[in-house]
Amino acid sequence: MDLFGRIFSTVSAVSNLFSNPYRVREVSLTEYARCVCLREDGRVLLYKAARLWDCLLLNPNTPQNAYRLFQLDVETEALQQFQELAVKLRPFYETARQGLRLDTVQQLTDCLRSHPSWSLAHVAVEIGLRESFRHNGILRSVNSTECDGGSTPLHLACRKGDAECLQELIEECHARQDIADSNGDTVYHYAAHQNNPRIIEILCSVPSVGVSHLNNSKETPLHVACRLGKVDTVLALLRCQASCDIIGKDGYPIHTAMKYSQKGCAEAILDINANQANAVDPRHKGTPLHWAKSAEMAVLLIQRGCNMNSLSRTSETPLHIMVKRDRFDCAMVLLVHGADPNAMGEHGNTPLHLAMKKDHLELIKALMVFGADVEKPNDFGETPGLIAARSSKGSNRKVMLSMLCSVGADRCFPPDTQLPSADSSPVRAPAADRSRGIGFQDAVYISTALSSMLVSHDSVDFKEDGLRVRDRLLCLDGGGIRGLVLIQLLIAIEKAAGCPIRELFDWVAGTSTGGILALAIVHGKSMEYVRCLYFRMKNEVFRGSRPYESGPLEEFLKREFGEQTKMSEVTTPKVMVTSTLSDRHPAELHFFRNYDPPETGRDPIFKRVASFHPVTRPEEQLVWRAARSSGAAPTYFRPMGRFLDGGLLSNNPTLDAMTEIHDYNTCLKNKGKGDLVKKLSVVVSLGTGKPPQVQVSSVDVFRPSNPWEMVKTVFGARELGKMVVDCCTDSDGPAVSRARAWCDMIDISYFRLSPQLETDVMLDEVSDAVLVNMLWDTQIYIYQQREVLQRLAKKLLEP
Repeated sequence: MDLFGRIFSTVSAVSNLFSNPYRVREVSLTEYARCVCLREDGRVLLYKAARLWDCLLLNPNTPQNAYRLFQLDVETEALQQFQELAVKLRPFYETARQGLRLDTVQQLTDCLRSHPSWSLAHVAVEIGLRESFRHNGILRSVNSTECDGGSTPLHLACRKGDAECLQELIEECHARQDIADSNGDTVYHYAAHQNNPRIIEILCSVPSVGVSHLNNSKETPLHVACRLGKVDTVLALLRCQASCDIIGKDGYPIHTAMKYSQKGCAEAILDINANQANAVDPRHKGTPLHWAKSAEMAVLLIQRGCNMNSLSRTSETPLHIMVKRDRFDCAMVLLVHGADPNAMGEHGNTPLHLAMKKDHLELIKALMVFGADVEKPNDFGETPGLIAARSSKGSNRKVMLSMLCSVGADRCFPPDTQLPSADSSPVRAPAADRSRGIGFQDAVYISTALSSMLVSHDSVDFKEDGLRVRDRLLCLDGGGIRGLVLIQLLIAIEKAAGCPIRELFDWVAGTSTGGILALAIVHGKSMEYVRCLYFRMKNEVFRGSRPYESGPLEEFLKREFGEQTKMSEVTTPKVMVTSTLSDRHPAELHFFRNYDPPETGRDPIFKRVASFHPVTRPEEQLVWRAARSSGAAPTYFRPMGRFLDGGLLSNNPTLDAMTEIHDYNTCLKNKGKGDLVKKLSVVVSLGTGKPPQVQVSSVDVFRPSNPWEMVKTVFGARELGKMVVDCCTDSDGPAVSRARAWCDMIDISYFRLSPQLETDVMLDEVSDAVLVNMLWDTQIYIYQQREVLQRLAKKLLEP
């Protein structure tokens, strides 16, 4: 037996060399009955078994077994480890009511070896042994900084997010919260790295200055939470009175949230302190809007009242910063919310000066579409065009130089140089270049064409009784988001005439998006405001997939026109908004009016074999419902009751509007009020842009006899269906020709303005870049039609 025992011991010793000597195992004490016990300290024993030294931890709950803590083959190492374990394990096994489990002992020994400098309180937190916190051996080190980086056990509990340990340390052990580690971080800084508001609440149960303490990196816990996007932690810190007004390395916490695009954190701060929307950071003197990196963050601040034109230390607005940082989406948000595109910043540069320096064509287009002045000089007398010529070195240099050639060198002179007068002819590019038509090369001149070449008038001629001599009619086509084209044309007409659109016309007719604009005109809304409104509205309305939810559109219309405003309450000018009565077949065209409908006395168009509910009168019709009914385009929005989009029957409402006016005047004559009849003198029809013509491969639909013919039939049916819809809703072509012919026959001046678009823009397009290009095409068209606009302005203003 002794032989077998010695063999077993030898094999065990050899196998121990290839295994983890510190792996804790549960062993029977009978194995050590014949071994020598070298040391004993409390429940920790050291035995010599053959050539190995084994350290055991007795467990009172299982007296026949013990935990072997290590098995080493070097005596000095075994003695050293025994002394450390005997001292450090005592508080843990003495406070363990049910005794220590095997896995807990393993964690303890591993932790003690891995972190020999840690205090026992740190070890207790790391393992989560809350029962041991009340032992005097651990209480002595509850505020110890004997840890990596000088952190206390409280720091460690916050880092781990252990709410139970944290609560025990604060409430029972009274651990200090004002101790900072070597980086100046308090326990609140550690908690800020977690997204556990419970940790913050426990810390704040005892008042402490650490909640707003600045660390060595110049960050408070609130700064840290905002940088990391810990929204729940930010909310908890704010509830615990963490200050929003402490300056850190990135300014105030709101600036940090903006720098790292943490929307939830920014919202939390603004909910507590709305003034933070205009907080100025001390280093750059910028508001949070200067720091915005995404459109979403910019919208948030604007909605919370941030000043869009505030100046930084270098006298730059947020728009300047967005242009310098190539943040097109942010720049668009600012422009559509009314930011000044001509604000002068450092050295007198406007955002357009900066865009020209960066060769950013999309930003250049956007700024000029929204009214940036290409002739505005900076402090050095440089216009944006001159800067483009001097500094452009990228791939757009050829475009920029071509642009300058097309407008002539004189327009690139400093402002103290004699410039050509507004009446003089602009210098043209060589004929070889002009043959390509007007494109981006006319960019510099387009934005000034309306201001310098279109005639402005100060007043409108009236009869002595204050009434116009003859009436003017404005007709606005349908076209969804392409209504932006209508707005741009209306702005051009206003600039040419020097009067608001509302004062230039006596009748306004509109279909779908044109109907919404017609109602905006009679409500006195400025066209610049409506342009910004359309850019903001598209993101609210065109969300998800078609057909879109009607709720956002209806809320938008209620917000702009009033939820209870009646059609009869807006009287000047007279307005006609088209819609389609779809509760009958064939469908009928219906006008929403702000005046009593004329009584023609004519027979109905169709014989009725069914009874229909009569339509309401203007004094009963809500403005927002009229707008919603006119824009209820099939497949885009659901019907508004029995009403569908007016574009189904009258996408270009010119002839229908003229017919309505004729019926109105006839009704006045029949009532003996012929002296109130006023004939039309001008008809202005505005379109939403003509898409380019493309080739159609086939519109043949037939009964297929093989798979290939099936494919041809499907494609043919699709093209035919699209063609039928386009023909039914076409607002150019024959509709314009008929209107022009009728106006010529009855001696009425007729003006039709509808730009040719480079690409086909969808009715529900939401891309800012696509829409800016569409408006750019419109601006080029306005420049081309400047003489027509001059004649139109003169006609509108003459008696």
